[in-house]
Amino acid sequence: MSGAALGLEIVFVFFLALFLLHRYGDFKKQHRLVIVGTLLAWYLCFLIVFILPLDVSTTIYNRCKHAAANSSPPENSNITGLHATATPGPSQHPCFKPWSYIPDGIMPIFWRVVYWTSQFLTWILLPFMQSYARSGGFSITGKIKTALIENAIYYGTYLLIFGAFLIYVAVNPHLHLEWNQLQTIGIAAANTWGLFLLVLLLGYGLVEIPRSYWNGAKRGYLLMKTYFKAAKLMTEKADAEENLEDVMEEVRKVNESIKYNHPLRKCVDTILKKCPTEYQEKMGRNMDDYEDFDEKHNTYPSEKSLVKLHKQVIYSVQRHRRTQVQWRILLEQAFYLEDVAKNETSATHQFVHTFQSPEPENRFIQYFYNPTVEWYWECLLRPWFYRILAVVLSVFSVIVVWSECTFFSTTPVLSLFAVFIQLAEKTYNYIYIEIACFLSIFFLSICVYSTVFRIRVFNYYYLASHHQTDAYSLLFSGMLFCRLTPPLCLNFLGLTHMDSSISHQNTQPTAYTSIMGSMKVLSFIADGFYIYYPMLVVILCIATYFSLGTRCLNLLGFQQFMGDNDMTSDLVDEGKELIRREKRKRQRQEEGENRRREWKERYGHGREDSTRNRNVHVDPKESSLSDLTTTRSTSKYTRANNRTERDRIELLQDVEPLDFNAETFTDDPLESKSERYQPGGRYLSMSRTGIFDDV
Repeated sequence: MSGAALGLEIVFVFFLALFLLHRYGDFKKQHRLVIVGTLLAWYLCFLIVFILPLDVSTTIYNRCKHAAANSSPPENSNITGLHATATPGPSQHPCFKPWSYIPDGIMPIFWRVVYWTSQFLTWILLPFMQSYARSGGFSITGKIKTALIENAIYYGTYLLIFGAFLIYVAVNPHLHLEWNQLQTIGIAAANTWGLFLLVLLLGYGLVEIPRSYWNGAKRGYLLMKTYFKAAKLMTEKADAEENLEDVMEEVRKVNESIKYNHPLRKCVDTILKKCPTEYQEKMGRNMDDYEDFDEKHNTYPSEKSLVKLHKQVIYSVQRHRRTQVQWRILLEQAFYLEDVAKNETSATHQFVHTFQSPEPENRFIQYFYNPTVEWYWECLLRPWFYRILAVVLSVFSVIVVWSECTFFSTTPVLSLFAVFIQLAEKTYNYIYIEIACFLSIFFLSICVYSTVFRIRVFNYYYLASHHQTDAYSLLFSGMLFCRLTPPLCLNFLGLTHMDSSISHQNTQPTAYTSIMGSMKVLSFIADGFYIYYPMLVVILCIATYFSLGTRCLNLLGFQQFMGDNDMTSDLVDEGKELIRREKRKRQRQEEGENRRREWKERYGHGREDSTRNRNVHVDPKESSLSDLTTTRSTSKYTRANNRTERDRIELLQDVEPLDFNAETFTDDPLESKSERYQPGGRYLSMSRTGIFDDV
């Protein structure tokens, strides 16, 4: 089993990162370099989290083996019986290899490759790829040039700081730094930046994750929040459609001005390929390819303006497609939550759906997850499961907050993570050690990474599921993961006292700590910032619990979901009306399809059968005479029957009826007072959109 656990986790983490990237990215439409760069960044960060417990168990075994080798044998080696085994100390305990033992020399090389690759990605490659992906250039050379120009200030700042530091070291005669010490200073600077952001995200996740599950168990909470999201998403959807129309109008003007033999026509064709299909067809019909561009003395756009337009087209099309997909998904979610609310009072204990799923379900799922099981899970078991899970996660959050505030105390040991690991270390229970380490660092990672997936900064950074995340946001998430994971692992080792700089013990460090170097070079960071700054998580947890950030955003005009706010109630009512209109529209569509199906089954087959029977019983000799007689006798009814048949068919054509506004038609006349529209046809949520929608 030597090294087998390491190999299995390497393969498992790769498929985990690939699954998550497939959920958020689009392998078919996005550039391969973007997919590979993001996958590599996510894979390396997840790999560090999963492999670190194996490093801890291997380090504990090496410490035991080292202590057993250095312990001197007792003076009377012939003593046996109770005196020889009465009080076995740690050095006398048999040091057996753990099942996941990794041979010496492998882990240092492994950590060095993983760490420096992730740092190269986050500080050099991914920022360059961000600018390259966002560039509107028409050639690889142009995109590379734009990316270098945009990152010149970014890279120049780092080079300036590092050069000034080297000059200071060279001038000061009291400082004699070697290469290893300079390397340690660079690692400390990167970890300090990451720890600063880590505590902010961790303070939010420790409170918000348990609270989200607790609120999810409340009846009607998820439905009200879905209504709120529907109102905001409809506003964003309308803005995206309007923005796309404006950009397509600019493309149309450029397409009409630049003809087929213009030098910039290739650039225009590249822009047209990025436009939606319906706009391409409209612009193609209005294009006169036989008109020479030199015949009219028009002002033509420059290549820089086309590059800017190309960039706007890519952004507007991506945003429009994302809002359309998110709107359809949100509608399905709202319909399902409304079904859950209706089925809670069902006496038959059978879950009934208002709309059937358009995709056929698996037979295996239909057999085990039948309507009865679905009713018991959605209406009875799921709320209680969410409550229990919220309590368990709250206990973990309290343990993390307590340990973050007390992990610097070594005598006595106050960090609960360190207490658990040291108790297991005395008995050398490696399985318990690995499980405890994995659960601890996994919970910390979930609190941090989930915040990265939830946060949204305008339309600058936003991770949208169902393959709707743009390339810039994917690369930015990879940068954040690579910068947050190393300080997260160092913080975990400090909580468990596996870091010698925290425990102040002369013991063998973990392989991960050894590649970080000794922080004694920068004592004010090792003894000050790394110890006292994580205590700030207490203040952040309190601020998150009382929703101070959400309240501040509401005061600034950015609507956030809050139960005790009038604006939230207005947006919930607006979203409820939008969902009700979409529900009526879908019901009419299904009713029209059912009527057409019934008409075909009732009249279509009957007419065919009667015609077939009539042809069978008619005598061939009398066919001509009967046809003539039938034609003459029924000629006066033909037009009337055809007209009646056409009327019936037209009634069943299911032409989309006019969707009346609530001002002219409502199911309940009392509901007309609850309309929340502003003059000019705009929704209340049109004022501000974008920033921190879920935070």
